[in-house]
Amino acid sequence: MTSYVTNLPVIAIIVPFVMAFIIGLTGNKNLKLKKFLSLLATLISLVAVLLLIKPIMVNKNIATYWMGNWKPVEGWAIGIGLEVDALSLFVGLIIAVTCFLSSIYSIRYMERDNSLEKYYTLFLLLAGSMLGFVFTGDLFNMYVMLEIMTFAAVALTAFRNKTYKAIEAGFKYIVIGSLGSSLILIGTVLLYAQVNTLNMAQISAVIYNNDLTPVTIMALTLLLTGYAVKAFLVPCHTWPPDAHMSAPSSISMLLSGVMSKTGVYGIIRILYMLFHASGKTSLAALIITWGTITMLVGVTMALVQTDFKRLLAFHSVSQLGYIMVGLGVGLVSTNEIAVLGALGGLYHMLNHATFKCLLFLTAGAVLYTTGTTDLDKLGGLGKKMPLTTVLFMIGAAAISGIPPFNGFVSKWLIYQASYEAGYYWVTIAALLVSVMTLASFVKVGQSVFFGQRHKDYDNVKDVPWTMRIPMIILSLICVIGGLFPRFISKYLLEPTAYAMYNLGGYIEVMFGKEFVAKMFKSTVTIPEINYSYAG
Repeated sequence: MTSYVTNLPVIAIIVPFVMAFIIGLTGNKNLKLKKFLSLLATLISLVAVLLLIKPIMVNKNIATYWMGNWKPVEGWAIGIGLEVDALSLFVGLIIAVTCFLSSIYSIRYMERDNSLEKYYTLFLLLAGSMLGFVFTGDLFNMYVMLEIMTFAAVALTAFRNKTYKAIEAGFKYIVIGSLGSSLILIGTVLLYAQVNTLNMAQISAVIYNNDLTPVTIMALTLLLTGYAVKAFLVPCHTWPPDAHMSAPSSISMLLSGVMSKTGVYGIIRILYMLFHASGKTSLAALIITWGTITMLVGVTMALVQTDFKRLLAFHSVSQLGYIMVGLGVGLVSTNEIAVLGALGGLYHMLNHATFKCLLFLTAGAVLYTTGTTDLDKLGGLGKKMPLTTVLFMIGAAAISGIPPFNGFVSKWLIYQASYEAGYYWVTIAALLVSVMTLASFVKVGQSVFFGQRHKDYDNVKDVPWTMRIPMIILSLICVIGGLFPRFISKYLLEPTAYAMYNLGGYIEVMFGKEFVAKMFKSTVTIPEINYSYAG
């Protein structure tokens, strides 16, 4: 594992922030310029992230960059370091791709709204802060980026503030989101008081060489709870449905499909790296149980919803439960079963981002053409919106775990890993949730695209191509992810899983081999996985 010094992570983060500032300066004029700058910023960030794939995923390097060239002094970090390993890049890819697709979708979808200079400014702040969150190697800098992310998301949730529901959703978001952020801040302060550093690699090394104290255990509890709020885990799941229903669909896809992954990313960093939870069966059981409860609660609530977007929001809660189950199995040990669970959780992170973004964009297409997402008022749109209907069916099949789509592959990994780890009841629950998920989407399909069409929608047409293209791309990813799992595993998932366990390499590139030899070293080899499901 070697260090790869590059400014690509800085470019990916800073460009959206700079463009947001420029758009803010231009006022309410030159709307076409704002759209172009937003599209350009997300494209540049995407290219910068894509250029990191070969050195990090293929060549097994870790990209590093010390802000202001403030390198460690006598083995102690005094500046903010960016450190992008395969895990950071994996989540960064999800963020960069979906933000770029959302900016394309927004071109026509947002044209009927006012104050679009505020929309694009907030949109780029959200994109830049999410990338900054996953690329930083500093625990407090994660909190700073999280705050920018949260307040941008709150403002975007309440963007269509002509309805009281948008204001109410924004208020709920800021109250519960601020509570989660406060817990993260307090946990960070307690941890800093114990280890005297905020660099995550150094925190990991210091904690490894010292027994956990009551203060560090309290810090773990606070950080885990705070990030659970960001990841929509039960009982912190009540605000996302309101937020996702009220926000523009181009933002709902980011809040549900992408921003929730930053909470999961935070949990992975805390458990796998900072507190060395691999092999701690009690923590593994906690995460697995927590994920299972989240699955069941989310899908049960989704079944009774009568609003398209609100139903999708509860399914986000449910699908994040799958991810947590897989990652929980990954904590059982570092054997093949545990790594299989980690791979399943990571694969479902990727898959959830694709099919959930796709489904929110189809809901946005329905809202764009009909003006409503109320299932009781819709019906018969299939003949009027044939392409959107097909794309919805792909997304519905993927989230329900039906082969040959990507959701089936990741869910199968989670079924297999939980069963072989001895959590049979979790496997049964996960299968039941998939059946309930399919049932809810059969209801949506019948209510929106099939059944009797209301006379008000006789002249409805399918959405413009700038809205169709992002949906088509996401649907293709759903198909490719189901047909070529070995390729995705080899070049994306296995390097990411290796980064989760190989903490010695993460620390070495920041502080050198002598530091690692003196204080800490932990490695794991990814075993060969038998993809029996692929035939």
